[in-house]
Amino acid sequence: MTRTVPVPNGLPMDRDAGPFDPPRDITRLREARPVSPLIFPDGHQGWLVTGYDAVRKVMADTRFSSRQDIGIVHVPYETPGIPAATEPSPQIPGLFIAMDPPEHTRLRRKLIGAFTVKRMKQLEEHIIEITERQLDEMARLTPPVDLVAHFALPVPSLVICELLGVPYADRQTFQTNSAKFLIKDQELDEKMAAYGAMTTYLAGLVTAKRAEPGDDILSDLARHDDLTIEELIGVAFLLLLAGHETTANMLALGTFALLEHPDQLAALRAEPDLFPDAVEELMRYLSVADIFYRYATEDIELGGETIPEGSTVVVSLLAANHDPQRFDDPDTLDIGRKARGHLSFGHGVHQCLGQQLARIEMRAGFAGLLNRFPTLELAVPAGEVRLRTDMNIYGVHELPVTWTGTTR
Repeated sequence: MTRTVPVPNGLPMDRDAGPFDPPRDITRLREARPVSPLIFPDGHQGWLVTGYDAVRKVMADTRFSSRQDIGIVHVPYETPGIPAATEPSPQIPGLFIAMDPPEHTRLRRKLIGAFTVKRMKQLEEHIIEITERQLDEMARLTPPVDLVAHFALPVPSLVICELLGVPYADRQTFQTNSAKFLIKDQELDEKMAAYGAMTTYLAGLVTAKRAEPGDDILSDLARHDDLTIEELIGVAFLLLLAGHETTANMLALGTFALLEHPDQLAALRAEPDLFPDAVEELMRYLSVADIFYRYATEDIELGGETIPEGSTVVVSLLAANHDPQRFDDPDTLDIGRKARGHLSFGHGVHQCLGQQLARIEMRAGFAGLLNRFPTLELAVPAGEVRLRTDMNIYGVHELPVTWTGTTR
């Protein structure tokens, strides 16, 4: 049942309920009308889906298309540096996150073997070693230090570069360009220049791997003769971007959340067996990859509403993961909660391919960090931590931390 509420003009984005909770307007809207019309800045009347059950249905129903080439891409917030689209975006070869079956299935199937639970489990010890080496580097520094620069970003970057066969020495250029690409209102010319620099670099890399394959995921893909160089570039771009940006932001924002919830931090230190549950709860609670888009390919009934064909549908995973209809006391961080069923890795055919890798990295990262730095604390007031509200993946730009001693 829905109540009469104003139709929002633009997606509410102000983190006015705190750095870890959905915007208050999103929460009110979910309570009143979990499937709500939304007026986009370009005048398009689309839809905003915030309720847990409705979000799951959207993501499981392929009539809600992930493609961006069958209709105009309507963005639900102001983008001063980017003009409104007037025609559909061309489909990018290999970028299977923006494809539907059967093309999506064809490309994703070639990667499933690389990310099985068994294969990821075999990598766990090595990921712990990578984490410990980075902690060694951080421990040599004189605090305060930026946790993002010295831990949260290097760990997943090291892991994904090694898995994909990307030289870690090239990480700085790639990270700089990926950050520019992810700024919401970045000038279009700068955004496209950053994207062009990344794809040009990856073109050289995958071409070399096709000529002389090694022992890595991109080489495995390059051995498939039915994949074009353009498709290999698109897949490599997606894996490299997703493989370091999301986990890096989870490690930094998750540490911020734990430091701001000392009772939960103390409980986690006292019971290390809670780390797997804590990772799931932090994923649910923070939902750093929040906003996703779908395109209605026909009239579809959803949550008592009719979504007309041609509508852009925006789903909020953060709102869904804070839905009290699914999670008790959802705005409370509870590391003992059994948060399985959260939507932070998506749902349906596009559920995150690397989720087991991300879980292992986060368990190793949080456990290693808290064990090595038992007195870790913020080096600035929490209100001074710069939030990534300007980015497509949420987190913090920097997290200054300090400590008085380390352990081995």
